[in-house]
Formats: sequence, structure tokens, C-alpha cells
Amino acid sequence: MSLTEIIFFVLATIGVLSALMTIFAKNPIYSIIGLIVTFFTISGHYVLMNAQFLAIVNVIVYAGAIMVLFLFVVMMMNLNEIPEPVKRGGWKVAAAISSGALLLVLVAVFRSSDELIQTASHPEIGLIHTLGKVLMNDYLFPFIMTSVLLNVAMIGAVLLAKREKQVQTAS
Repeated sequence: MSLTEIIFFVLATIGVLSALMTIFAKNPIYSIIGLIVTFFTISGHYVLMNAQFLAIVNVIVYAGAIMVLFLFVVMMMNLNEIPEPVKRGGWKVAAAISSGALLLVLVAVFRSSDELIQTASHPEIGLIHTLGKVLMNDYLFPFIMTSVLLNVAMIGAVLLAKREKQVQTAS
């Protein structure tokens, strides 16, 4: 067994255990911590697949920002006073149907995975400079339009917040 395989199995074991902790933990704080550990193990798998940029983005965006936001929201809520609602049997049927649909999608993906593995076996496929070349050559217009859309949304949010503040001070 090579070192890469050992690291893979260790990360996979930790990832599965922390995902199970996310699902089965009674305390929501422990569930969120389990999800953060799962995100870190996924980033480790990205590094093993030579996709360092995706690993860094996963740590910064998911484990760093979104999960900290979830943690703050859960900590600000008073979960002790909320009674658990009674669940009806219809949710179990919906869950079974959606699980079956997910299983069909996964089977379809795994049947076509040989083609995906052959196209993704290039050694520089996950590096930052390769991603930058693809973004700036093939997808330049959608990349620029996305940045313009994000800037417009940010300016709109600032203007709406400023308008609400002016309305509050006027009344």
C-alpha cells in the first residue's frame, strides 16, 4: 500500500465518521462541527486528486465562511424552548422516493464514469493556472458577466440598506 492510499483511507474513514456524526448528533453544535470536519476531509481528497485550488476554495468558502455562519445562527437560537414537531408518514414516502431518484442518478453517473476518468486524468487538470487559462480564454464573457452581476447586487444591497437607514432616521 502506498502513502497516497493510506492517506486516502484515513481521510475517507474520518469523513464518513464525521458525516455520521453530523446526521446522528443530538446537539446541533456537534452536528455542525462534524460537518466542518467533513468539509476538511473533502478538501484533503481534493489535494490528493491534484486539485489544490478546489481544496483551498472549499476550506475558505464552506468550512471558513458558511459553517461559521451556521454555527453563529444555531448559537443565537434558543433551541431548548422549541418543541419538536410531530412528523407525519408522508415525509417518509417523499424521502424514499427522493432517495430512489438519487440512487438512479448515482448509478447513471457511475456507468459513465470511465469517460469522465479518462478526460480528468491529465496531471494539470486541477491546478490554478490551468483553471485561469480556461476561465480567461473559453469562459471570459460569462466570467465578466458574473462579476458585473455580483457588483450590481452589492451596490443594490448598499443602496437598500442606506435607504432604510434614512427612512428610520426621518420617522
